[in-house]
Amino acid sequence: MKSLFKSFKEPSLSGRYIHTESILDLLKNSSIKPFVKVIGSSVNNENIYSITIGSGPKKILMWSQMHGNESTTTKAVFDMINVFTASENVPKTILKACTLKIIPILNPDGAKAYTRLNANHIDLNRDAQELSQPESKVLKQIFESFKPDYCFNLHGQRTIFSAGKANNPATVSFLAPAQDENCTITDTRKVAMEIISVMNSHLQQEIPNQVGIYDDAFNLNCVGDTFQNLNVPTVLFEAGHFANDYQREITREYIFQSLLIAIHYISDNNVTGNKYDDYLEIPENQKLFYDIIIKNTSNEDVGIQYIEKLIDNSIHFVPKIEKISDLSSYFSHKEINARGYEVLTTKGKSVSEGSENVFVSINNEKSSLKLKNN
Repeated sequence: MKSLFKSFKEPSLSGRYIHTESILDLLKNSSIKPFVKVIGSSVNNENIYSITIGSGPKKILMWSQMHGNESTTTKAVFDMINVFTASENVPKTILKACTLKIIPILNPDGAKAYTRLNANHIDLNRDAQELSQPESKVLKQIFESFKPDYCFNLHGQRTIFSAGKANNPATVSFLAPAQDENCTITDTRKVAMEIISVMNSHLQQEIPNQVGIYDDAFNLNCVGDTFQNLNVPTVLFEAGHFANDYQREITREYIFQSLLIAIHYISDNNVTGNKYDDYLEIPENQKLFYDIIIKNTSNEDVGIQYIEKLIDNSIHFVPKIEKISDLSSYFSHKEINARGYEVLTTKGKSVSEGSENVFVSINNEKSSLKLKNN
């Protein structure tokens, strides 16, 4: 898998800021262009594209960047497409069994503005019933016309999540969304759970104890819950944090691997849902991480999160003081030891929750909170 990723990683896509202009040249590439179709447009009249590959009877619908600032899965999708448009025998075998319909960027306006919401400030993943937005209608129309056997809902998650209650970031998370208010483990959910179990089994060899499951509280306004409720096995993918990987280039590889593992499994098997039990052993995500915790201060711990801001067509990670409290039950991606001193601003004032501080002063020494190599 690692050699496959190195061979087929799409070099034109990197970092966090991925939008329609980023992929236009790829869509025009001779190996992909025959499979590309404009399927609708956004609020701001940006094209929404689909890529349909394969001719098999098992149909898989997947969409990425429903939330515009969740771009890691889009990168992994194009890495995967490079595999399937190559000449190797294994991909061709898969594509005789499966047809893949991929929407690489469902929310082009949000992707351009690097926001979760669309141009009308609506969360498309809460619009599955009302269908008030053009992007929501496009996805529903494709769902109804394509009639998928499986759905892959591709997202990205914040650095705050741990895989369970341990000091392990949730690098990749999954969910077989609930189908009803009681979160019943239905036959449809069992199929999704079985697919997730297979991906998890592989990932445990790569990133042990860094795979989590989202809370399955039912919300029919969410797209995954709606499609599951319509008896189409639906899998939520969440690209999360790996150590020092704020550009999500390492996580990208694990999403790539997971997609290939899942599609290969579907192509080779009649997925009945009988092998779903291992899913129930995957730990549930907890919100236990800060990007930085300053400990051993003269007062209380200082928890810092990076706020992602689009500035001059580049994503900047701005440190924000999120919490000043006893954070002994939390973990951090980076720890600073204050050695018993007070944490101050560079102007000598006490730091405060909600403030953005690129530097802090500890014992008259200036400490940077910036990401290295950002």
